[in-house]
Amino acid sequence: MNKVFLVGRVSQQPEQRTTNSGISVTTFTVAVNRRFNRDQTDFIRVVTWRALADNCARYLVKGQQVSVIGELHNESYDDANGQRRYRTEVVADEVEFLARPGAAASGGTSYSGTSARSAVPSAPSEEDLFASEMGGVLMDEEELPF
Repeated sequence: MNKVFLVGRVSQQPEQRTTNSGISVTTFTVAVNRRFNRDQTDFIRVVTWRALADNCARYLVKGQQVSVIGELHNESYDDANGQRRYRTEVVADEVEFLARPGAAASGGTSYSGTSARSAVPSAPSEEDLFASEMGGVLMDEEELPF
């Protein structure tokens, strides 16, 4: 299985372009600290397509914290001098916009493919969850069958 999970900060303003067939593609780089050595940072190129690319180009800003889920892709190409070059990038399936630069972290907005949903800033209470599960059923203790 090829699945990548990243949490980091956007290191440069996202760049959007359109293919010859009219499909939107946006690329940006995410700076991710190493797990055991926080002094080392990896800069990982992320590619998004279609509606996800439009949302990333519209709402992501340099310095913003972001969560990315996608697949790792490796490719090679010959540059203008005939040298073989290699590139590794993450093709994102889902991007969650977290804290903007200078803002407190309080949840975010997640974009997956063409759908968008807002993240809940705080978890609902147990009573709220139970009430929503019961769907309006009256709960009088005298009516319980046990």
